[in-house]
Amino acid sequence: EASELSSLKPQLVELGVPLYAVVKENLATEIQDFRPHFAGDIFLDEKQVFYGPQQRKMGGLGFIRLGVWQNFLRAWRSGYSGNMNGEGFILGGVFVIGSGEQGVLLEHREKEFGDKVSLESVLEAARKVVVEN
Repeated sequence: EASELSSLKPQLVELGVPLYAVVKENLATEIQDFRPHFAGDIFLDEKQVFYGPQQRKMGGLGFIRLGVWQNFLRAWRSGYSGNMNGEGFILGGVFVIGSGEQGVLLEHREKEFGDKVSLESVLEAARKVVVEN
């Protein structure tokens, strides 16, 4: 998903909207390995404050879900692989956050591993961001 979101970078730059990733840990070379797949700035949230007061997790039983395996195969066929290091059960998400009082313009929280946001929805929300100069 990071690579697909990165494909929007030219349009986001044109709109004046930055692209950021917030990751929860940096074991060994994880962030360094992630950088080639993500065109924006990467922030490390070791205390996992950004992940909310109540983290959303998918336990080991999530691996028996058909959608998870379909998402895994899709990523694998595209040449992406993960690792088995660290805490891997916290679900992620994608947010488009407006400036000033605009707040959250798009919120996509993974329902299962690999549940991707619509790129068109991201662009649509980014077009609503009021860029302050």
